[in-house]
Amino acid sequence: MDAEFERLLRRVRACRICEAQLPLGPRPVVQMAPQARIMIIGQAPGLRVHETGIPWNDPSGDTLRRWLQLSREQFYDPDIIAIMPMGFCYPGRGKSGDLPPRPECAPAWHEPLLAALPHIRLTLLIGQYAQRYYLGRQYRTLTDTVRHWRDFAPDRLPLPHPSPRNRRWLSQNPWFEQEELPALRARVHEVLGNTQK
Repeated sequence: MDAEFERLLRRVRACRICEAQLPLGPRPVVQMAPQARIMIIGQAPGLRVHETGIPWNDPSGDTLRRWLQLSREQFYDPDIIAIMPMGFCYPGRGKSGDLPPRPECAPAWHEPLLAALPHIRLTLLIGQYAQRYYLGRQYRTLTDTVRHWRDFAPDRLPLPHPSPRNRRWLSQNPWFEQEELPALRARVHEVLGNTQK
């Protein structure tokens, strides 16, 4: 990893721009290296991720790895997978789950981080916050956006959040597992090619 990239990552991990709004304090969670081919942009770390410092280290991550057909070793190899949420720190808990990602992170850090990752060929936009930020409001709902995944393929794919709370959504939208998941897996295999370990 080159020195300039390492300096940028150190700055990100030392970020304190919204410290006063974070109930457990800042702990930015990102994973990446300049060679990464796939970028995952989700919402914000949950409590377990905040505690461990490992992105997607929870049941949602288990489902996401199953969707991608990647092992933990592949998923946590920063030379393969870059992970950059919309909010880098755990935002705290609200009435019906975690609070939305803090709005400061993406404008402050996404552009310089993406500029330092020249080999990204597939970006996965997981959940409404990432989709609105990167795709705009072309469709009224997350379901409509994900249903129109072909409009954004092959370089960007909108996905629902793989949370266990979304089991009902998955059962009501069987086309996702029947149509988008096979296309997603094929694209992941194509992008990684012989970089898979």
